[in-house]
Amino acid sequence: MCGRYTLFTDTEAREIREIIEAAQRQAGSAPLKTGEIFPTNLAPILTCSRQRIQAEAAVWGFPGFQGRGVLINARAETAAEKRTFQKPLRVSRCAVPSTGFYEWGPGKRKHCFRLPETEALYMAGLWNDYGEERKFVILTTAANASVAPVHDRMPVILPRDRLEEWLLDPEAAQLLLRAPQPGLDAFPEAL
Repeated sequence: MCGRYTLFTDTEAREIREIIEAAQRQAGSAPLKTGEIFPTNLAPILTCSRQRIQAEAAVWGFPGFQGRGVLINARAETAAEKRTFQKPLRVSRCAVPSTGFYEWGPGKRKHCFRLPETEALYMAGLWNDYGEERKFVILTTAANASVAPVHDRMPVILPRDRLEEWLLDPEAAQLLLRAPQPGLDAFPEAL
């Protein structure tokens, strides 16, 4: 599960800063959330239009069943079987830019996971429009060795050089959902 993620605009994180600025222009006066992103926050996602990757603003979380709560994650292993996620998996995939994600381990200790030696971490996601509001979920998979000591699930991480494949090619997207996940650095937060 991925219940929160980070989106910092440090001066070194030029790529992330440019995505945030582009999504903010698209969102107009609605302020995008940066820092620690929570479910139901308005945040940037990357989509594809006319064979071109673009940043836009969307709310994190599909409406829950029977109007209860929000769905923030979808299991990559079963998304194609679930009515809520079938069509978005085929036609409206997105990439969720971040600087890392949080998981809580034993004793409810919070850990931030980041890709080593890079400022940006892209998570596989799905988007859908609900009324006039675009919303997204993050796809998760079984945790790899770097995350498993803290949690049994993790977001599907997309390599930067394969974002276009994820967004444009349904067959390549299926392969990316099953690809081994990269090793991550964990940073436990002080209690």
